[in-house]
Amino acid sequence: MCAVDPARLERAFAVLARGVEQGAFAGAVAAVGGPDQLVVRAFGHAALRPEKIPMRTGTLFDLASLTKVVAALPAVLRLVEEGAFSLDAPVHAILPEFPDERVTVRHLLTHTGGLPAWRPLYLDCRGWDEYLRAIGQVPLESAPGTRVVYSDLGFILLGGIVVRVTGQPLADFCKSAVFDPLGMAETCWTPRVDRSRIAATEEGNRTEYGMAGSRAAEFGRWRRGILWGEANDGNAFYGLDGVSSHAGLFSTAADLAAYARAWLRGGAPILSRAAVALATRNLTPGQAEARGLGWQKPPADPLPARSHSCGELLSPASFGHTGFTGTSLWIDPERQLFVILLTNRLHPVPRRAGPDLFALRPAFHNAVAAAWDCADEGGEAPETP
Repeated sequence: MCAVDPARLERAFAVLARGVEQGAFAGAVAAVGGPDQLVVRAFGHAALRPEKIPMRTGTLFDLASLTKVVAALPAVLRLVEEGAFSLDAPVHAILPEFPDERVTVRHLLTHTGGLPAWRPLYLDCRGWDEYLRAIGQVPLESAPGTRVVYSDLGFILLGGIVVRVTGQPLADFCKSAVFDPLGMAETCWTPRVDRSRIAATEEGNRTEYGMAGSRAAEFGRWRRGILWGEANDGNAFYGLDGVSSHAGLFSTAADLAAYARAWLRGGAPILSRAAVALATRNLTPGQAEARGLGWQKPPADPLPARSHSCGELLSPASFGHTGFTGTSLWIDPERQLFVILLTNRLHPVPRRAGPDLFALRPAFHNAVAAAWDCADEGGEAPETP
């Protein structure tokens, strides 16, 4: 039986309150839960500019790269389960515009396809067809299966596979196959709700402007002002009208809790136990980064070179993911625990005077793990010292 130590859990939430006070992020929503438990807290503001909007537990967030594991991953696994293709099918067999026959669906899901991390495809391309052709012309940086390189391009290809195989728009298939069965009524791309319900993100696309290099100045569609209610990611927003398999999905803590619970109970009603077991194993042993299908895993190295987003106290069976906008989801099946942390770290704050999200997130996860005790049936949570 899993029990929560309330005092320890309050210490965990205090980490996030300090983050707001010290300017690590304007606001946050955190959800900690298990099969039958859920605690959700909101901190700070959903927006500070151009107007102040308090954060609420039901605030919608741009999930950024959490889109990869909340939408693209279950969509691809559903198609594998239905026999549409196998994980070891060459991408070329499904998307002929991708010419390298060595790269498989499994390679894309584990970020071992040899593709570079990112390219500003929107500088030249609009729509799925142009994106897929452009990625097919990008030279591989390493032989498939030899190196983990986290790649947005690989997950855009996976979205193209879903669209090509199903004949449906990505958003429609994910809604019917994933979101509706789990009651995730507010999870969507391009949300059509009052923006006071949405957490604001960056001012313009300053980060990507810098990443685009010498061609940035010639692109005439850069957004100005606070990005609010639209995908922060450029490849999603400019080239795919906000709907992509690598970024752009919006959701709430409550909807993500429903999704996390599906993984805790072995996938039902959207996936099989077999698919969940495979997806959450370390499938990249000996590589610099431990990866399942889509999911990150805790570091395999007992002395990792740098802090990991999951912290140090979640079990080795854990799996999770982060998003550039300041979002994360980690699930620990041994503890029957999930931890959702949604922040708007890109939103401008008046000053920063303490640790950033990358330091606070593992500290928060450690504090939650210490508060969540799984004892034998009839056992009690330990007393707080």
